[in-house]
Amino acid sequence: MKEYEKSHKLDHVCYDIRGPIMEEAQKMIRGGEDILKLNIGNPAYFGFRCPDHIVDVMARSLPDTEGYSDSKGRVSAREAIVKYCEEKKIPNVGLDDVYTGNGVSELISLCMQGLLNDGDEVLVPSPDYPLWTASVTLAGGVAVHYVCDEASNWYPDVADIRAKVTDKTKGIVVINPNNPTGALYPKEILEQIVEIAREHDLILFADEIYDRLVLDGKEHVALASLAPDLFTVCLNGLSKSHLAAGYRCGWMCLAGNKTNCKGYIEGLNLLSAMRLCSNVPAQSIIAKALASREETDELLRPGGRVYEQRECVYSMINDIPGLSAVKPEAAFYIFPKMDIKKFGITDDEQFALDLLKQAKILITHGAGFHWGAPDHFRIVYLPDVSILTSACKRIATFFSTYKQSSWFCAFFEGAVSRFS
Repeated sequence: MKEYEKSHKLDHVCYDIRGPIMEEAQKMIRGGEDILKLNIGNPAYFGFRCPDHIVDVMARSLPDTEGYSDSKGRVSAREAIVKYCEEKKIPNVGLDDVYTGNGVSELISLCMQGLLNDGDEVLVPSPDYPLWTASVTLAGGVAVHYVCDEASNWYPDVADIRAKVTDKTKGIVVINPNNPTGALYPKEILEQIVEIAREHDLILFADEIYDRLVLDGKEHVALASLAPDLFTVCLNGLSKSHLAAGYRCGWMCLAGNKTNCKGYIEGLNLLSAMRLCSNVPAQSIIAKALASREETDELLRPGGRVYEQRECVYSMINDIPGLSAVKPEAAFYIFPKMDIKKFGITDDEQFALDLLKQAKILITHGAGFHWGAPDHFRIVYLPDVSILTSACKRIATFFSTYKQSSWFCAFFEGAVSRFS
């Protein structure tokens, strides 16, 4: 019989957040083992709930949301998003510049498909949210990864961005606040990225879905607010800030100067129409959600659940010999670094599998975020403090005896002695 293989378009595509290690975890769960999933930012799994008054709005709207909406979304939802853009000082966004989506994930794919021809390049951060690299690749483009510098609070290395611009570069992706590091980028860094885009006439892609999940009283600066003369695609949604991940409620806004992007916008309109529309009941809650952010703010203050969980995981991870982590300033992720000499780690996917089998904890290894060295992993710190405390103790116990490969340690030590 003829065998059917997967498309070669998928040859360089990965999404390890839900990849092979998670598949192994599911097998273990089916076998009766209790696995703590710290691999995915799903608030509902950890007991968070969308506020009742927002759920009530959706429930009441159901009889009026049974049909398709306009392909870009309901007018009431888009009007609320335009108002939010004004609040964030995002320039030149009108009703027709807003597209609602089934989460931001759908819109990331859509905006790459509408832009890229084979061989076109897009600058994407490393570490990144892997859907960006996957979407660039599936659209026929090449994701060129610029480095975010752990020694500088995980801020983008602006010199590295500048060095990687070529005549094939179409745009720069900025994920701020960042997933997986939890970094919040200062205005000065964003201005330097904007200047590079200005010099080379590039499109900016601003993934800002965590902009309402900022800790320590700090303020998020919208990238488009610094670039009124450039074209910026802004992406946001309610999955995280309003604990409504399952509702799949996101949006995309076209901001700034659209003069040289008319053809691209035509492509986006075509792709938006082809998928008919996004989830209409979810669109019904956008206006209410954006007008009521008090519950989210409460979680982020000292004494609030997310704040205290951040404090717990940051302190306990840094107390484990051989681990260190930069303190996250936003979102709910931390990206610890491992001493690979101490633990003999050459393969971070194998490390993640070992942690799963021995400690019954599921995390995502750094390579899953296109990080080049096998020395990082991401923890989602959404569990309450008691569960996080137990998890960190299990991680500490695991690392107290962990050695991935004795030959690597001997090789490393030998190399050091030869060059010292």
